[in-house]
Amino acid sequence: MMFISTDIETLLPLFDKLQADTKPMWGNMSAQRMVEHLTDTLKIATGETPFPMEVPEDRIERMVAFLDSDKPMAQNLQVSFAGSAVPLRHAEIELAVDEYIETWLDLEQLYAENPGLKHPHPYYGPLDFQQWNRLHSKHLTHHFTQFGLI
Repeated sequence: MMFISTDIETLLPLFDKLQADTKPMWGNMSAQRMVEHLTDTLKIATGETPFPMEVPEDRIERMVAFLDSDKPMAQNLQVSFAGSAVPLRHAEIELAVDEYIETWLDLEQLYAENPGLKHPHPYYGPLDFQQWNRLHSKHLTHHFTQFGLI
């Protein structure tokens, strides 16, 4: 499967298609909750919002193998760090998109200034920028498909 590029020039037109009232094809996240969830994942990648490991250490190798595969993320996957009941941070979806873009640019700068930096993901363990980028690509593809953007 092909996954979306994470560069801002690719993402902006897709975010522009997303409206506050866009309904998902599965799941119960609102469009704005989805954007804020994508940003939350970026904040895990920068170390700003760390989460404890949720996968036993002996399963991490298989999880990373999935990350490297062409398999898409499963629909209706429930993870403890992505609850739909979390209050929204922003008054409108456009502000949530702005936060995503700002956080993505911060992430790129952090990893550019710190080659070899790794931050842990609760399911995949410590990831470097290339691995985080692969995860974000799969994650964006998953949620942009969910909301009919791609």
